[in-house]
Amino acid sequence: MAEAATRPSPSTRAGRGRALSLPNILTYSRCAAVPLVAGCLFWADILQGGIWLRWVALGLFIAAAVTDFFDGYLARAWSQQSAIGRMLDPIADKLLVSTSLLMLASDSTIRGWSLWAAIVILCREILVSGLREFLAELRVSVPVSRLAKWKTTLQLVSVGFLLAGPAGDRIIPGITLVGITLLWISAVLTLYTGYDYFRAGARHLVEEP
Repeated sequence: MAEAATRPSPSTRAGRGRALSLPNILTYSRCAAVPLVAGCLFWADILQGGIWLRWVALGLFIAAAVTDFFDGYLARAWSQQSAIGRMLDPIADKLLVSTSLLMLASDSTIRGWSLWAAIVILCREILVSGLREFLAELRVSVPVSRLAKWKTTLQLVSVGFLLAGPAGDRIIPGITLVGITLLWISAVLTLYTGYDYFRAGARHLVEEP
């Protein structure tokens, strides 16, 4: 009887299986790429490791960004959606973009007025995460809009250009400028989608007397 009580239930075993499914492993790998990208930029700038490290950082970033498409696609195609996957997927995106922006500001790839574009992106992500957490307590779900997905894609593309930065400018002059331009466009989209989320959840923010 005691043995039966300690044996994992079928639902528990299914949950463990989904936690280790390929879509979730791709999401985990995206989280794991965050310190690696940051480490490459730190090594290149602070430790003077060489500009080639920016290409390593870019390669890791691109590999991580590609998983952003495949984890969701495979989870839907193989019916392997899970609670941990739904939780970690947007977190992994935010960690990847936010950490990269901070490191790019640190090494002055993003500087001057362009810092405000990065600030807008970072502040919006924090505010929307707080709003989602509040609404989750009320059991209110705010679905991700198609425009928000495009916003995330544009953020990833702009950060990719900026990661190449000075290394890319040696091959094709203007790579950094393209990245800064895309960063401003993504900041505008970030503001709009942030307002869209706030408007969708605003009616739940006022408590009933």
